[in-house]
Amino acid sequence: MIWLVVAGKITKPKIWQMCIYICIGANSQNSANTGALVTSVKNFPESRGSMIGLLKGYTGLSGAIMIQIYLAVYENDSKSLILIAWLPAAISILFVYTIRDVKPINTPMSLNVFYHFLTISIVLAVFLMALNLLEKIIAFSEGGYIASATLVSFLVVLPLVISIREELLIWNVKKQAIDPPTGITVERPKPKAVSPKQGDEKSSLDAIFYRPERGDDHTVLQALTSIDMWVLFHATFCGLGSSLTAVDNLGRIGESLGYPNKTVTSFVSLVSIWNFFGRVFAGFVSEIMVIKYRLPRPLMMTMVLLLACVGYLLVAFPFPGSLYIASIVTGFSFGAQLPMNLTIVSELFGLKYYSVLFNLVQLANLLGSFVFNVKTTGTLYDKAAMKDLTKKGLRRSQ
Repeated sequence: MIWLVVAGKITKPKIWQMCIYICIGANSQNSANTGALVTSVKNFPESRGSMIGLLKGYTGLSGAIMIQIYLAVYENDSKSLILIAWLPAAISILFVYTIRDVKPINTPMSLNVFYHFLTISIVLAVFLMALNLLEKIIAFSEGGYIASATLVSFLVVLPLVISIREELLIWNVKKQAIDPPTGITVERPKPKAVSPKQGDEKSSLDAIFYRPERGDDHTVLQALTSIDMWVLFHATFCGLGSSLTAVDNLGRIGESLGYPNKTVTSFVSLVSIWNFFGRVFAGFVSEIMVIKYRLPRPLMMTMVLLLACVGYLLVAFPFPGSLYIASIVTGFSFGAQLPMNLTIVSELFGLKYYSVLFNLVQLANLLGSFVFNVKTTGTLYDKAAMKDLTKKGLRRSQ
């Protein structure tokens, strides 16, 4: 519908209709994201941090990947926004049957597979950053865009080759003869008879007052009434909300400090690339720190939030070139927060209702962005702009 509006195929819609189109389009990504992420975490619970970091890292690169394919296919035709509609939908339909619960099988290369994926994703991120910089220096021809999109597509598909190789390895393992286990008879104690009324009363009371151990499966009600959930919600509200506010206003900050437009664009590019590195770093390094050094993930989350504060201070008290450092620090810390949050949710409340709980935590991100970006930063910006208009003897147009 958005493409039909831009291309002039239909009459101009009202604002509320356009908002509905954008809402449906934006939330469709969350549906696919939830299905892929939750299933992957359940299939690889021992490497959940690495898995979440990889998936969120590729999500962060998806915009840059789409741009390269778009430039190769449509040659910078701004009306060809239909690519945004048909390509993700086609990919989701093509791979929908691969997103399923599978029985985990350990192989000698199980851990190495994740590191292979990590290596490919880093190469892809660096290549996209190089393309971004080259496009600002030289003008690409049609053949150049096609060549760059081909290389990007190859790097995107390359993990599929590793997955196929791993499937063949698992198939060979299954073919090997395995001695049947010795049969052991286990006598289970007979359950005590409980009246239906007593069982119903107990289950309803358990849902309200019973507190499972951290890491056990929680119901949605048990998680929502847990102090752990509200601490995590508050940390997400303040951490991701403030980081998103800093990222959204980085362009304005650069302009107000007198940087040229090309430099401001470089700041945005730095945030994007270091956002990716923060996501994969939070996934893999936090997993190593938890396994080898027993370092709690919430403590690592605290360190990331402190690092974000350093980036904010660099913006608030600038010096020559400080915005370059602030862009890297803010982008990295912003990217590292989300995988850690999602992993902490699974470690605290289990995986039974993980899809509901991690989406509830992500609401804090939206609320934080609204409060800090719209209500706080937007209001302060409007007040400062009104003062400048008053000094110049101008009035704000309605």
